[in-house]
Amino acid sequence: MSDAPSAYPLTWPQGAPRTEPLKRANSAFKQTDVSALDFLQGEIRRMGGSYLVISTNIELRRDGMPYANQKQPADPGAAIYFLRKGKQMTFACDRWAKVRDNLYAIAKTIEAIRGIERWGSTDMMERAFQAFEALPSMHEPSAFWRDVLGLQGKPTRADVDAAYRARAKAAHPDSGGSREEWDRLSAAYEVAKQVTA
Repeated sequence: MSDAPSAYPLTWPQGAPRTEPLKRANSAFKQTDVSALDFLQGEIRRMGGSYLVISTNIELRRDGMPYANQKQPADPGAAIYFLRKGKQMTFACDRWAKVRDNLYAIAKTIEAIRGIERWGSTDMMERAFQAFEALPSMHEPSAFWRDVLGLQGKPTRADVDAAYRARAKAAHPDSGGSREEWDRLSAAYEVAKQVTA
């Protein structure tokens, strides 16, 4: 498995348990695909997350949007990856029979954890979020940014900036790249800037 998650196909977090297909259920959620996605993105923003990658088995167009009229995939699992306070985080759910319901369940989980902060127990919220930090073997920051930027050894900040500029034009969606490539490069650059500052 690569160091960075892909939006499609689903990149399930290493070591996270899976729900057996026959144990998946229909949820009571009353969400559309769009409202579930909007709610999830809003929760990530409100908790200070950035560089969100939503990984599912829903096939995406070049602009990062899903193709219309897709059937529900056999594996409806959903995983999200993002940066929060310089740390890579991951949440995953495959309890429900539809991708949108699994995305909505992730958003509701984040909303509940954020409630800890709203209720005045910020230190408890930080401890709760530590459990969702991505596993080092899969998303160890030094390996991630070095691989994406094509750097080795102990690069300087100037090396990082030069490597980013060299890859940015090709990765940008307006220049023939994809949203996934651009997000991956941007996330790697942000981590690299923190490490080499």
